[in-house]
Amino acid sequence: MTPEGGLSWTVYDANKLAPREIYGIVLADLGSIHPNIVGLSADLAKSTKIETFGNKFPDRFFNFGIAESNMFGAAAGMAKVGLIPFVSTFSAFASMRACEFLRTDICYQNLNCKVIATHGGTSFGSAGTTHHAIEDLSIVRAFANLTVIVPADGIETANAVRACMDIDGPVYIRIGRGFEPPIFTTEDYGFQIGKAVEMCPGTDITVIACGCTVFHAVNAAKILKDEDGLSVRVLNMHTIKPIDEEAILKAVHDTRRIITVEDHNVIGGLGTAVADVIAASGKGCAFNKLGVQDAFSPHGYPEDLLNLNKIDMDGIVEKVRELMGREFEADEDWEDEV
Repeated sequence: MTPEGGLSWTVYDANKLAPREIYGIVLADLGSIHPNIVGLSADLAKSTKIETFGNKFPDRFFNFGIAESNMFGAAAGMAKVGLIPFVSTFSAFASMRACEFLRTDICYQNLNCKVIATHGGTSFGSAGTTHHAIEDLSIVRAFANLTVIVPADGIETANAVRACMDIDGPVYIRIGRGFEPPIFTTEDYGFQIGKAVEMCPGTDITVIACGCTVFHAVNAAKILKDEDGLSVRVLNMHTIKPIDEEAILKAVHDTRRIITVEDHNVIGGLGTAVADVIAASGKGCAFNKLGVQDAFSPHGYPEDLLNLNKIDMDGIVEKVRELMGREFEADEDWEDEV
């Protein structure tokens, strides 16, 4: 560990670790620097990997059993006396089972609590609908004061966990179960909360993705370049709230075609957040949202569910080709559209 709390392993180690495992290591490292950090679990310490922190600091770790609402309420109390609670549970439980307590106890009071929500989207595919979190982003992005981050891989998870310490308020970080492929090979790519990362430059169309779909978007862009000669811009929109409006509007201006991709219901998540920005700007573009199409996802392996919902590489390639063939007004003068 560096004095600033940076990662001490190599990129080769990171490629072998799941994002939630990296979270556990980074939190334990941060615990050595910040004695007011405490860890909270609802009987899922091993699954969420906060056990790494608990093993290092047993006197600062609290297991509430299967009682998520109590855990969030206790986290609020801890934050009120100056501690920094890191609350770890599955995304479905953090956003739904403990919904009122996250909203009223933590967000309403703007308390310095960090919620690390694992097993996001359909990443816990075999567990089925009860454990799929395809509504959580639409729920939590509606809570005032709450910052919402969806890292693309393990290295970005590490950056997000460290960066959330600079926010004096509640943060929701949503990561997968752990089989998501790595994208970044170094931490030094310019991660900033609220600022999208351009993964691929492009002038024909923009794909805006978050979480595990960033990997698929990058690979889809390569295929479309090689097979179709298309220049596809890929934006890693790791922060859903506050969203990077500047990057979205620049993409609209430069490419006039936008596709959003997320492992989440198409209602209320990344796609809706991007659409809100575009609609408020008064600028027109061809637009489509890829995600779970307002349905419950069946049981299955995560990679099969991504393919079924057309939010993997193949689905993105198919939708880009479809959108490139759609006609729309290409007038560069937007004054009449405002």
